[in-house]
Formats: sequence, structure tokens, C-alpha cells
Amino acid sequence: MTTPEETFHRLLGLDECWKVITLEFREADNAFWIAVEETPKLWARETARLGQPVSGYDHVDSMEWRHLNVFAKECVIVCSLPRGLRANDKKVYRVTPPWEGRSKHFTQEFEAFALTLIKEMPVKKAGEILGETDTRLWRMVMAHVQAAHAQLSMEEVVWIGADEMNRRKGHNYLTVFADLIARRVLFATPGKDSSTWQAFVDALLKHNGHPKSITQAAIDMSPAYIKGVTENLGNAQIVFDKFHVIKQVVEGVTQVRRLEAQTDPIAREQLAGTLWIFNKNPENWNQKEDARWEHLDKAHLATVSAYQMRLVLQDIYQIACPRRARQKFLDWCQWVRQSAAQDCAKLLDPMVETANMIESHLDGIMAHWQAGLTTAFMEGLNSLFSATKRKARGYRTIKYMTAMLYFVAGKLTIPCHTH
Repeated sequence: MTTPEETFHRLLGLDECWKVITLEFREADNAFWIAVEETPKLWARETARLGQPVSGYDHVDSMEWRHLNVFAKECVIVCSLPRGLRANDKKVYRVTPPWEGRSKHFTQEFEAFALTLIKEMPVKKAGEILGETDTRLWRMVMAHVQAAHAQLSMEEVVWIGADEMNRRKGHNYLTVFADLIARRVLFATPGKDSSTWQAFVDALLKHNGHPKSITQAAIDMSPAYIKGVTENLGNAQIVFDKFHVIKQVVEGVTQVRRLEAQTDPIAREQLAGTLWIFNKNPENWNQKEDARWEHLDKAHLATVSAYQMRLVLQDIYQIACPRRARQKFLDWCQWVRQSAAQDCAKLLDPMVETANMIESHLDGIMAHWQAGLTTAFMEGLNSLFSATKRKARGYRTIKYMTAMLYFVAGKLTIPCHTH
């Protein structure tokens, strides 16, 4: 008849080098406690693994590892791990048991389950479900992410995108670099100045990549980012991300709306409660917003003119022919300036600034049309950034944000097992 100890030996997947010696259910803890020890066969295994004779030396103090629940009860493995003595170099080392995870407090199976939960919810919430502190879970996440990211190869990276992430209100930024072909986050570093690009190059070289291999760099129109690409990625064509170009135009419309509401009482009444109308595309309006649009004085509101300019610019990105698209951009800039010249109140000046920005960066904007290049992943990262901040909330250091970015968007091999 199989004993409970033998049953748990099989459930834990232990081989002949280990054995379960006692099994106890402690009502006070509402948990199973499983005591494990090594067998003499362990040293033959270690001798074969290390290629030199190994013998038992002593044992460390008793250690505990949280395992997957059994019958909805917590399960804890307890073991005084043996230390081995290597005959050739006389080194003493602690044997790593087959169940131990990277964080040293959990088994591999428990870590795999916990990591699955953490990928879908905040760490604190996962801790409540698992009955563990978020501190211990964060330590586990950090251990796996650091080990997996260290193994990340950037050898085939040729198209990259970079964007800034505001970690919290104020000026606390993180610059995130992504592989636009493999659609994965490669590297994140504090700041948003040109020095972040040198940090990226250092990481690239560390992971078997090379700055000269980068042929496309999708960025916003930040002078610091332009300088960073120019100084560190000599072979890269700068591509100004479609998302950021349209974002600049949307911001121009917002500024026009603000100016018009401040200077014209009648316009202020017309524009009250219309912020989201001008921030969305018409197809995304709800029924209330659609009705609100119909009641606007479209013929006399400068904000409506600016909004129509935005929609026309967005349509340029639907043009397949690069040469025709380039001409349409130039025509758009001329149209904006002509419209602004007829505006005595200078309300369309923010749109003129946007037109000047587009014209001065036109080569980088046109690089968007290069065959195969897409910045959709960087656009999608913006919503991911928000979700990541929610998962990493409550922590003051930027390392938690970076770890969570790598975890959810780095396509790392996680769990990263020790064995």
C-alpha cells in the first residue's frame, strides 16, 4: 500500500536522490508541511554533474519553500539542504534542490502559477489571491525578469522605436526602446534626453547587437531624440512616428479651442463641453457628441476649421504613393498658413506652428512610407504603458516599472528556471 509520503514524493516529481520523510497537516497554519531530505544517491549524481568526486559535507539550516496548494490548502516544503565537498578543489557548495525557484522562497511550480496571475493583474491583487506579500512576489518577478533579460539577444534588431513614458505626474520619465519587427520591448532607462540613446547602445552591444545594424529609428520630434539617433546610430534613417505627428496636430486643435474660448464669450458658450468631440475622429463620436456637433456654428468657429485641418492631414496617411503624399503635406501646410493669414484674431496660429513643424521634419515624416515599416507597436504601447503603471503602482523606484515592462512586453522566456 502506498504511504502518504510516497504519494507526495510522486506529486512533487522527486527522483531517487530525494525522499519525503514526513508529511504533516498543521491546522494552525491550515497548511501541509512536507519534510524532504537527500539520499546517498545524490552524491553520485553530483559527481557525474561536476566531473569530480563529491561527498557530503554538512547541512544548512532548515529552509522553507511555498508550493502549489493541495486540496485548497497551502503546501510548504521543508528541507535542511546538504552541502557538498568537491574533492579536486576542496570547495564547499550548497546543493540546489530540483524544486527551488529563482526567488528561493517558492518552488518552480508556484512561481509559474504566480507569474501567470501577475501578468493579468496588479502584483498586490495577485498577492491577496495567493496569500503572499507583494514584497515577496515583486522579489520573484525581479529575479525572473533580470535573469531572462540577461539572456535576451538583440543580434537581429534592425528597426527600433523609442517613446517616453511618464511614470508619475511631473517630470519623471522613462524612455522605452522596442524592436518594431519582433514587436517587443528591448530596453528602458530613466530620462528622455539624448543620453538615453547611449545607454541603449550600451545595452545593444551587451546583448550581441550593434548600433550600425539599426537602419530605421521611429521617434517623436524631440530634439533630444533626434540628437540621440544622429550621434549614436549612424546608419539609421529617422522615421517620425505617425502617431506623434497626428498627436501634434490634435494638440494644435486643442490650443486653438482654448484660445477661442478665452477670447470670445460667444465661442466659449458654443465650445463648452466639446473637448472630446475635437479629440476624437467623427466615427468614434457617441450619439450625444454627434448631436452636439450638429448644433455648433461651424461657419464661424476657428476650432472647427482647425479640426477639419486635422482630419485632412490624417487622410494623407491613407495615400499609398509617397511622392503624392509628400506633395499633399506641402499643400496642407500652405493651406493652413493661408487660412491663418485671413484670421485677424490669430486663433489659428497654433496650427501654423504645427505646419512649420511638419514642413521642417518632412523627410522623417515621409520615411513612414518606406516599405514594410510600421510603428503600430509603439502606438499600442501607449495603452500598455497605462496598464503597466497600474500593475506597478505604489512603488517609488523606477526599477519596478522597468521590470514590469520587460515582463509584459519583452517576450522574455519566463519563468526563467534555475535548472
